[in-house]
Amino acid sequence: MKYDYDVIAIGAGSGGLSIVERASEYGKKCAVVEAKKLGGTCVNIGCVPKKVMWFGAHIAEALRDAPDFGFDVDVKSFSWSKLVEKREQYIQNINTWYNGYMKDLGVDVLQGWGSFVDNHTVEVDGKKYTAETIVIAPGGVPDIPQDVEGAELGITSDGFFALKTQPKKVAVIGSGYIGVELAGVFQALGTDVSLLSRKDLVLRGFDDMIRENLTDAMITSGIHKEYHFRVARIYRAENGSLTVESEDGQHLEGFDEVVWAVGRRNLIEPMKIENAGLTAHSKGIIEVDDEHRTSVNNIFAIGDVTGQPQLTPVAIRAGRFLAERLYNNKPHLKLDLNAVPTVIFSHPPVGTVGLAEHDARAKYGDENVKVYTSIFTPMRYAFTEHQIKTALKLVVTGPEEKVVGIHIVGDTADEMLQGFAVAVQMGATKADLDATIAIHPSSSEELVTMR
Repeated sequence: MKYDYDVIAIGAGSGGLSIVERASEYGKKCAVVEAKKLGGTCVNIGCVPKKVMWFGAHIAEALRDAPDFGFDVDVKSFSWSKLVEKREQYIQNINTWYNGYMKDLGVDVLQGWGSFVDNHTVEVDGKKYTAETIVIAPGGVPDIPQDVEGAELGITSDGFFALKTQPKKVAVIGSGYIGVELAGVFQALGTDVSLLSRKDLVLRGFDDMIRENLTDAMITSGIHKEYHFRVARIYRAENGSLTVESEDGQHLEGFDEVVWAVGRRNLIEPMKIENAGLTAHSKGIIEVDDEHRTSVNNIFAIGDVTGQPQLTPVAIRAGRFLAERLYNNKPHLKLDLNAVPTVIFSHPPVGTVGLAEHDARAKYGDENVKVYTSIFTPMRYAFTEHQIKTALKLVVTGPEEKVVGIHIVGDTADEMLQGFAVAVQMGATKADLDATIAIHPSSSEELVTMR
């Protein structure tokens, strides 16, 4: 049977763009379906704009500490709207580049929501297109609880990026990576922030050292942490401000904005996957094998929808490897998710790769796991009013002390982790790190000098 395309990818985020980019290089006729803008969440309402705001907040913190380094600084004002304007222009430049790049590659961009007619046919804006292979890569959207009265009065991370003016007082509900990132940006740029959490510590599931030290750092920076706070209701007061009420009757008042940061769900509803013989499990997850093939032979899924780590580089690698397996005779290429490095752009940032201590002990047994830690005030904060500590941990296992986890909280964690992630991926031991000459003075030298 002759198809319109060799490959159609539903979703023009990191995963979808990666598969059609690489497949087109091998002479395949490709199309990508997108209802919004090319680049998906990461480019438009995720990683890229988040990092721009983080840089702005980082500069604000440097200005805050400048007098302690001898500078007589007079900060007259900060323009949230100007930062947003610059950010949006930067994103627009990326969108423009992507459109041109797809055109140069010969990839057709089908604008609209894509839905299955059958396992070889996708409908977009009333038109039907067929493909030998279809790749599902729709990404996700932020969740808003359905059981909280007035929940619709809150915004999500999408709403955060839509803010044209800076709110003076904000409640962030949720203490996962999105919650701590948004809270940190707001606070550093001058917004009064309350972080509402059901738990004592932020970043559930991460290593305890990260959770404890980041929680302390956020409080030290001025964020109000509301512990064991289960939201029951949000309502608007007569003066227009928002009040958040807990299940046990606590009331937090006077917020300009309330931000939900309680997770994401996969955007599978518009795709009508049942027409292709597919089903999804909890939170819209579609099961795939180690080749990213679904239960329907010619349909693959990559990115968030598979339940794998919700990270841009993971989706990119999955898309490229899929193209290599299908069109470049490299069936051995499989995604290795055993040591995926990730960074939380909090204040200070967090970097982690491999197993948390509790996961290592569960996997290898207490007697086979050893940890090395170092907690100190880095030179950057040695004589500033705001004392933000850096904390590092190595998790090792076996008599050879193989490094199975590295965890960092502190300035430059985001940059120092990449190189150490290579070491973990290669199976480095504690002795290998010890044999590496340190770079002094730096925070990263602690990882090769621990005793």
